[in-house]
Order: sequence, then structure tokens, then C-alpha cells
Amino acid sequence: MKIWKNAVLFYIGGCAYMALELLFRGRTHGSMFLAGGLCFLLIGFLGRARPRLPGLLLPLAGAMIITAVELAVGLAVNREWTVWDYRNQWGNFCGQICPLFSLLWIPAARLALGLYDVLEPRLPDCPVPRSLASPPGRGGTAL
Repeated sequence: MKIWKNAVLFYIGGCAYMALELLFRGRTHGSMFLAGGLCFLLIGFLGRARPRLPGLLLPLAGAMIITAVELAVGLAVNREWTVWDYRNQWGNFCGQICPLFSLLWIPAARLALGLYDVLEPRLPDCPVPRSLASPPGRGGTAL
């Protein structure tokens, strides 16, 4: 079941995003878990898409994904700028995104692509062997 694998990858991305915030800002917000999980999955899907984008275009597209998710989350939960505030940054849009942080997302997207490439093939599609997951009387045991 791909749902299990995607849920685990979402969780890893959410935790990583929150850890980055804690490391660099000293605080985070629950919405960043959702943003991080979504970004990690979308960037991973982008990295698996064929044809694959060449060279720097892939992390650049990943940074655009992160920026778009940050804007969407910001407009939904950061209306009072209590989670983050880019109003004093040059070129900001509604205080939610700015060119400086969009550029900083390029190496973050590159790291996310690498981590996704390492983790995704190693995770099982289903956490329970199919023989154990089938109903009793059909070759498996009940859990």
C-alpha cells in the first residue's frame, strides 16, 4: 500500500522541516509539520517524474514548491504574522514569502531530493506482510 509509504515520508518531511526551524529560529509551529510533510512528498514526486529535470532546474523547482506551500500555509494560518514575518524583507509578498528565503530553499530542496531518493526505495509499501494482513480463514492470522 503506497499510502503507508507516503504517510511515513510525510512524517519524516514534517519532522525535518520543524527541526530546521528549531535549529535556525529556535521555535516552530504545528502548521510547519504539515507544510514540511507536503513539501517533502511533492519534491519527492518531482524527483521521480520522468523526464527528469536537468541539473539545477530540479532543486530550483523544489524551491518553487516550498515557496508556494509556504505562501498557501502562510495565507491560511499566519494572517497575524505570529508564525513568521517577512514584511521587512525586500520583495516580500503579504509578509509570507520573499526572494531571500526562496533562494535559501534551493539547497534545502536539493537535500530533500537526496533524502527522498535514499528513503523511498527502502521503505516497505505496506507495514504488515500481506499474509498477516489477510482476514482469518484466508491464509493469515488476525492482528
